[in-house]
Amino acid sequence: MSETTRSEHLAQVSLPVQGMTCAACVAKVEKTLKTMTGVQEVHVNLLSGKAAVTYESNQIGVPQMVKMIQDIGYEVPEEEVLLTVRGMSCAACVAKVEKTIKGMPGVTSVVVNLPAESAKIKFYPGAVDKTRIKKEIQAMGYEASEKVTGQEALDREKEARQKELRFQTRNMWIAWPLASLVMIGMFRDMWIFPYFVPEFLGNVYVLWAMTTPIAFIPGWQFFKHSWNGLKRGATDMNLLYATGIGASYLIATINTFWPDAGFGGRGAAFFESAALLTAFIVLGRYLEALTRGKTSEAIRNLMSLQAKTARVIRNGEEVEIAVDEVEIGDIVFVRPGESIPVDGEVTDGYSVVDEAMITGESMPVEKRAGSQVTGATINKTGSFKFKATRVGGETALAQIIKMVEDAQATKAPIQKLADFVAGHFIAGVHVLALIVFFFWFFIGYDAYFLPTSQFVFSPYSLAEVGVFGFALLLSVTTLIISCPCALGLATPSAIMAGTGKGAENGILFKGADAVESSSKLNAVIFDKTGTLTKGEPAVTDVFTTAGFAQDDVLRLAAITEKPSEHPLGEAIVRGAKEKGLSVGDTDDFEAIPGHGVRATYQGQTILMGNRRLMKLQKIDIGNLNQKMEQFEEEGKTAMLIAVDGKAAGIIAVADILKENAKEAVERLQQMGVQVAMITGDNRRTAEAIARQVGITTVLAEVLPQDKAAEVIKLQEKGLKVAMVGDGINDAPALAQADVGIAIGSGTDVAKETGDIILIKSDIRDVVGAIEIGRATMRKIKQNLVWAFVYNITGIPLAAGILYPFTGFLVSPELASFFMAMSSVSVTMNTLLLKRYQPSFRKDQLKTSAHSVPQPQTAR
Repeated sequence: MSETTRSEHLAQVSLPVQGMTCAACVAKVEKTLKTMTGVQEVHVNLLSGKAAVTYESNQIGVPQMVKMIQDIGYEVPEEEVLLTVRGMSCAACVAKVEKTIKGMPGVTSVVVNLPAESAKIKFYPGAVDKTRIKKEIQAMGYEASEKVTGQEALDREKEARQKELRFQTRNMWIAWPLASLVMIGMFRDMWIFPYFVPEFLGNVYVLWAMTTPIAFIPGWQFFKHSWNGLKRGATDMNLLYATGIGASYLIATINTFWPDAGFGGRGAAFFESAALLTAFIVLGRYLEALTRGKTSEAIRNLMSLQAKTARVIRNGEEVEIAVDEVEIGDIVFVRPGESIPVDGEVTDGYSVVDEAMITGESMPVEKRAGSQVTGATINKTGSFKFKATRVGGETALAQIIKMVEDAQATKAPIQKLADFVAGHFIAGVHVLALIVFFFWFFIGYDAYFLPTSQFVFSPYSLAEVGVFGFALLLSVTTLIISCPCALGLATPSAIMAGTGKGAENGILFKGADAVESSSKLNAVIFDKTGTLTKGEPAVTDVFTTAGFAQDDVLRLAAITEKPSEHPLGEAIVRGAKEKGLSVGDTDDFEAIPGHGVRATYQGQTILMGNRRLMKLQKIDIGNLNQKMEQFEEEGKTAMLIAVDGKAAGIIAVADILKENAKEAVERLQQMGVQVAMITGDNRRTAEAIARQVGITTVLAEVLPQDKAAEVIKLQEKGLKVAMVGDGINDAPALAQADVGIAIGSGTDVAKETGDIILIKSDIRDVVGAIEIGRATMRKIKQNLVWAFVYNITGIPLAAGILYPFTGFLVSPELASFFMAMSSVSVTMNTLLLKRYQPSFRKDQLKTSAHSVPQPQTAR
């Protein structure tokens, strides 16, 4: 290789290297990199943690160097940037941006989303930076800026949408009035038009004068974007538009000013084709600008919920500040009707709060001292103060918005085929258009032409345009009708709508793959504690012997257990207080390990514990044994209580089922989903709980680390399995499952694991997640079928496949109308998801009472 050629391929990169601790590490990295073919020079700096490498780009690339560094035990951290990319119009634009950015050294992955106008890019800092990536995208003719969140993002997005609408509205006002006049002028000699259309409108020079501003003002955007792409060897739909408009306009202009040039003469002046092509394409762009943003309306609605200001107590005074200035620990004051600015804990006051915008729950929730409040929820009745615990990007709303944005920036596996087709589409269509032209020019015209035939929606008598004009019109029609826009919008627009609909209902999908996977589920495993059950024991039964009242037995049991720290004892104390019973302090207390407790209260000796304790104290419980066994068969923990040497009764405690658990399980089974329960509890307790909810498959006495193995067993049977758990103890099983569904609170969503997060603790949302996944996939499949059918049908029709048999031809104008409507129809079909509601949500909307709890009078 010559020195000149070698220097052309020399490149430099500065890679961050983590894990180096000493000079030996530096030597090891340098030595390893120097052994690689193509590496010229290596300098590793321990303090900065950087490896500066000079290399020949035609022999080695950044990924190979990174892999080598990782193989010797060090890490090269990736950086991620989310960009807003405006100006993309079709799937080919997406393919062009992805291909170009992926080709940059140091870029590891690129996901471009057309409806969201976003690009999620991972890269190695030092090999490439955000500025270079943005410049590369801008060089292709698109706008690129780093994506921001919160109110600023909302304002920018609104401004950009309005700017695009204003631009296309201006184009509409230029294109459509002039195109209408051009069309009337071209049809001037037909039907009743001669009676009221002035003769001068049919003059070819007037038509040229009216068409020229259409082609070069509204149509200029297509020529500009095409040129920017061609300079970089990339093509998109703009090239199809520019070719169609340009060919029609150029041939019409030549036939007007040089009619003897051999292109069909003035009978083949296709001015209305150029004018109406531009007008219909601009109409499509205008409609897309109106509708495309609506698929991400859910995320914009979430952003708009954030309060602008907060009223905080500082130095003993109430001051109003911007919500961004609230700090952790600030005391915030909220009045009735106001939006809660940040997350926190109520310190003083009482109210009810509407949390529907975060959780989807229609009923307001009572809030008093110690209650958690979430930013963006609405205070309904009373005033209260709370201490800020999460602000800025840490609030539940900010976490939800980020999660939904991340999900919308991913691609579903089903999109791979559409991406492949769209990426190779434009070049293929141009080749096809040339084949169409040459076929009709050299073969088809002589073999099949009928002098009486005419385009649909066209003024031409085809006998006048000649062989060249005929072949050119069919070629242009083929170019125009071939639209991969619908193909590119089919999946991402539905994913955006589906993830947004999930967020509205308190169901957060972490990625497009989670949406697709949830639609395929046919088995769901529920963890028991904290998922099917509330996760905390509660008193379920109080059974007494003759001479004792239930409230007295429960009160004495609570007094006895009050000094105890056992969870079952705490449940008894809590149960007594919830019934309004007075729980005094014992005079004496003794814990008897393995048996129970003994206490004295107001002269009474109280024993509470198991059978062994009663036997040890020689207390007869013969008449209580049968009831004890019944409670135990029901999966409850039964404790005996005796007062002054006489059996008083039984207190049964259990981890009770969550509301709606049985309903959710029944609904899943009706959907054809197999349901199982997994727990570390003993089999008798597990089966008792399972019977209550209607689950027959019980996996009991399973340790946390073995839960993943149980998931694998079901997967080996060919089942698509979802694991539903609390997201912490069940992490291995959640990771192993096809879909991990984490039950979490709205304020802790970022900490949860799993592919889907349910903000509420209502497990009916498992049903909702599957239903939303299935509804979204139905929309995707409908969109893809429409897009493929449109192209498979439209392209042959435009190429004239039916002409030899029917004399039927699609005109360029009609083709442009079909093209514009194809992408709009996909978007409109997707927007139907906005009306979709999960089954339980529909029931709630029908039956929920809209009454608001009234503030209680302080006792």
